[in-house]
Amino acid sequence: MTEELFTGDSYLREFEAEVVHLSGREVILDRTAFYPGGGGQPPDKGTLGVGPVKANVIDVKRDAEEGLIVHVLDKPMPKAVRELTGSLDWERRFGHMRYHTALHVLSGVIWKEFDAKVTGGRMRNDRARMAFSFPGEWTGEVVSEIERLTNEALSEERPVKVYEISRDEAMANPALIRTAVNLVPEWVETVRIVEVEGLDTQADGGTHVSNTREVGGIEVTSHKSKGKQNKRLEFILR
Repeated sequence: MTEELFTGDSYLREFEAEVVHLSGREVILDRTAFYPGGGGQPPDKGTLGVGPVKANVIDVKRDAEEGLIVHVLDKPMPKAVRELTGSLDWERRFGHMRYHTALHVLSGVIWKEFDAKVTGGRMRNDRARMAFSFPGEWTGEVVSEIERLTNEALSEERPVKVYEISRDEAMANPALIRTAVNLVPEWVETVRIVEVEGLDTQADGGTHVSNTREVGGIEVTSHKSKGKQNKRLEFILR
């Protein structure tokens, strides 16, 4: 099983690890800070190397059945390698962290203020979008109000906490059921929780900033109505 360093420290940029398995351009380590993607967040990129030997990490994948994380390189690593140093593309990772936290704040705002449930989301390191089931009238004025309330919440410098609870405790929490904790595989005994203090609590495996002040503010760049209640917002951070 690969130890997932990113779950405990999203700010870890470099790490050392032992090679568990090496096959062509794929490497499995005993531990890693590379996030393998999921929940709308793309996988990390960066480098793995030792001494003069170095390769770019172009993809990271999770083997859920084995509990392993597979690093895909742009070129094969010598089979004699036993230890590697990993280095994240930090600008990309930090962008994902900022946008991921912004999405959680947006989710909390539209749930509390508009009783709207999130149906999907996706982020890049320079933009993001969120889809939700919106029960009310969809106008430019409503979109502007969502933007205003989200920026107000972000500016309040709310701490972002990460912790774990039992699966049974998570399933008994209506707020977490709203965010589809019931989709967590049955073999998972503990559920990782990301809480934006006083605003939003979700089952989540991704990386986040530690305080909303690191996010900045959002600027809605487009909004669409995809059906009677299915709405979408796209935004950038400023």
